[in-house]
Amino acid sequence: MSQEFIAVLDYMEKERGIKRELLYDAVHAALLAAARKSFGPARDLIVELDQKTGKIKAIARLLVVEKVTIPHDEISVPKARLLKPDAQIGDTVEVDVNTKDFGRIAAQVFKQAMNQTLRGIERSMVFDEFKDRMGAIVTGTVRRFERSDVIIDLGKFEAVMPARERVPTEEYTPGERIRAYVLAVENTPRGPEIILSRSHPNFVRKLFELEVSELNDKTIEIKAMAREAGYRTKIAVWSANDKVDPVGACVGMRGARVKNIVRELNNEKVDLFKWSPNIRELVVEALKPAKLKTLEVDEAAKKVTVLVDEENLSLAIGRRGQNARLTQKLTGWEIDVKKEEEVAALGFEQKLAKATEGLAATLQIEPAVAEQIVRAGFLSVEGIAEVDAEDLVSAMPDLDPALIAEIHKKARNAQTPEQS
Repeated sequence: MSQEFIAVLDYMEKERGIKRELLYDAVHAALLAAARKSFGPARDLIVELDQKTGKIKAIARLLVVEKVTIPHDEISVPKARLLKPDAQIGDTVEVDVNTKDFGRIAAQVFKQAMNQTLRGIERSMVFDEFKDRMGAIVTGTVRRFERSDVIIDLGKFEAVMPARERVPTEEYTPGERIRAYVLAVENTPRGPEIILSRSHPNFVRKLFELEVSELNDKTIEIKAMAREAGYRTKIAVWSANDKVDPVGACVGMRGARVKNIVRELNNEKVDLFKWSPNIRELVVEALKPAKLKTLEVDEAAKKVTVLVDEENLSLAIGRRGQNARLTQKLTGWEIDVKKEEEVAALGFEQKLAKATEGLAATLQIEPAVAEQIVRAGFLSVEGIAEVDAEDLVSAMPDLDPALIAEIHKKARNAQTPEQS
């Protein structure tokens, strides 16, 4: 039985990665708990484990007394002298506890204490191993699902990919091998918990760092990125070396590097472009393949208004607004994409509003009446004064002719000082 016990410890050391010293400490603590349960709450109980043979020896140190009142702590003089002939009252003698007499309850106590200690050791191992691996990519096997969370086997440990960290377009099946980003290692009441993610933007960043050596030696930098997991990622890259093409290096020969990453992302679209500190140049690059007509930059409001023709409108906005939205995330500026006709119409409406305001103030008439006059084609006091009253009436049949006549008179009077 002793050799079998040693074999079990060997197996646990190899398969679960627990150091032999920690295993022996755990066994010793569990045996001591079991001995106390079997022998009683002795004040001085020692358990010895031979690490080579696996033999267990339990010893109780009892106080020699004239009359025993506490059996677990004391021993009478006659019994003590059977073990130690010169034993006197007040001496301590060692009594062997027969471990074969451990009962079912003691065995259960040993099992519980052992399991609890091993869980504690494994929790410490998880935290120690993964606390320095935050931000790394790991590979694991999908084991099971807990609600919408995915439990992933990393070999010695299990990790969880919460529903919020999953990619909405991906489906996972038990037994499938997947790669994920170590988002956090949290110490919870249940022990350390490894949180993984496939939807975090840094998952894409780390994939590029693994694939593109120039990113690791800092020849190329990822200056900014934005991602909508499962659909599209935009990455702005830059190099301090003018001789290095940062986009070409990331794409690789015949697109080999970026193809590997896109394959890992299940064909998520990846846009790579050159970063620029100039917001105009950055927006032009970020909104490609759309061709822009003009850009208006409002520095104070951190807003860029982009003008495109009808052919490029859908490209600039992107499917479900993704292109414009990701450009906004990447730059940190508000991006407003407008079609040429919309801008022209907006300019016309602004002119109408200005003319209406001017007529209402000069002729002291209601803004609604002034607007009808402007929409009829009379944008200024001079325009009204130049035509006959009858022409005004015919141009605005919805207005009262008497009111039109009065307005016509005011317009001519307003012109009189200039003509004199």
